[in-house]
Amino acid sequence: MSHDLDQRDRLPPDLVTLLADWPRDRWSDVPEFEGLAAFWLDRHLGFRDLMSGLRLDAQHVADGLMDPQRWQGRLLRGGEQLVQGLIGHHQIEDASYFPAMLQLEPRLARGFDLLDADHHALDGLLDGFVTSANAALQAPDARAAALAFHACLTPFERQLTRHLEDEEDLIIPVILKHQMR
Repeated sequence: MSHDLDQRDRLPPDLVTLLADWPRDRWSDVPEFEGLAAFWLDRHLGFRDLMSGLRLDAQHVADGLMDPQRWQGRLLRGGEQLVQGLIGHHQIEDASYFPAMLQLEPRLARGFDLLDADHHALDGLLDGFVTSANAALQAPDARAAALAFHACLTPFERQLTRHLEDEEDLIIPVILKHQMR
């Protein structure tokens, strides 16, 4: 199994050993969940919602169900929120949270390296997203532009979702185990 973001379908088993003691379906039952863990998952949910909204909007324009001018405004706002949110989120993870978690769980070093590599891969995908969004906003045929933009979103959304799920499986158990705040 490849560990590259565009190839993997889950984290390697040795990186999710904490999930045995902190299974995903019981995270919200842990008293410490309402702090950092809930905040982290809320941020990730926000990114998922933005991606889903951008994809659905593009589909609606392509299908003639949404006014192109309305779509352009939503794409500008939602696209900016997604790009700036992901960049800021990854910066604070790489600079602060991941080093602290690595000190608490050094056996997961390879997992944090993998997440860092994901961040670099996502930087390239974000560049492609911005290029695609700008092209869609400037295209004379909004329906064709929306269809092309929708096609560009699919691989980006798949890889972003893979990264978010893997990151959650690695770090939420660390947060809960060590009662990080």
